[in-house]
Amino acid sequence: MIVVSDTSPIINLAIIGKLDLLPDLFGKIVIPQKVFDEITIQGADMPGADELRAATWVEVKNCTNIGLIQALQLQVDPGEAEAIGLAMEMNVQMLLIDERIGRQLAKEFQLPIMGLLGVLKIAKKKNLIQQIKPLLDQLIHIAGFRIAKELYKEILESEGEHSQS
Repeated sequence: MIVVSDTSPIINLAIIGKLDLLPDLFGKIVIPQKVFDEITIQGADMPGADELRAATWVEVKNCTNIGLIQALQLQVDPGEAEAIGLAMEMNVQMLLIDERIGRQLAKEFQLPIMGLLGVLKIAKKKNLIQQIKPLLDQLIHIAGFRIAKELYKEILESEGEHSQS
């Protein structure tokens, strides 16, 4: 399975100490050079930077369609643009991306997408985590991950968990 990831899923999982879910679920993850740089250079002192530098399960690749990247950057940040472009070039089975505009663009290009919440749902189904609620709460309160209250409640109900603390 070829999976390309944007920055957000990697950083947010690193912040809550669950970065290992990515290789456990998908094996190898491909990221564009810009995403690698955003995490390991611009975010050098942030969670995930050291783990990503040392990760044997990450492959860094460049997107060769510079025109596409430039066009995408008119709507999304450089990391997202390269992730979408690379996903298109590689004909991926999944693009991990959280930001709304990036997700919309990926859908327009008919790319299969999944966000961090989808990753957590699959991890629970595969018994890699026991509950989603504690991780959602950490994402919200520690990582500053934004999730609508209705979506929060919907995810927990769909997973048989309660939204009350």
